[in-house]
Amino acid sequence: MKRGIGGLLAVGGFLIAATSVSAHHSVQAEFDLNKPLTITGIVTKVEWINPHSYLYLDVKDDSGNVKHWAFEMAGPGALRRAGLSRADRGGLKAGDTITVNAVAAKDGTDAGLIRDVTLPDGRKFTIWTSDPNAK
Repeated sequence: MKRGIGGLLAVGGFLIAATSVSAHHSVQAEFDLNKPLTITGIVTKVEWINPHSYLYLDVKDDSGNVKHWAFEMAGPGALRRAGLSRADRGGLKAGDTITVNAVAAKDGTDAGLIRDVTLPDGRKFTIWTSDPNAK
């Protein structure tokens, strides 16, 4: 009986550790820090979640077709420190046309990592200014 409980606890500990390790990624592994993007689009959704928040934009391409972009951001705490809050009625909200400066995803999808965002009223919020993994 003791052996069974100990084994079960050990397996549970390994699963928790594996989940924590896989939950975070290297910025350089997913995004190309040498491929900056400036994109203006309409906010369709904002997910204020940990460890990273997400911003989704509908962006018209040169042909007038709408592309759906997904951008990773810092977590809610870091966004609050940058001056953004989901409680801020003038902040990021569906329907607003905003501009983001970001770096492109390495896999070529319509995705990126946001450096800063400019809201419709002209307020600009810097989320990160350099490689967030640098020490």
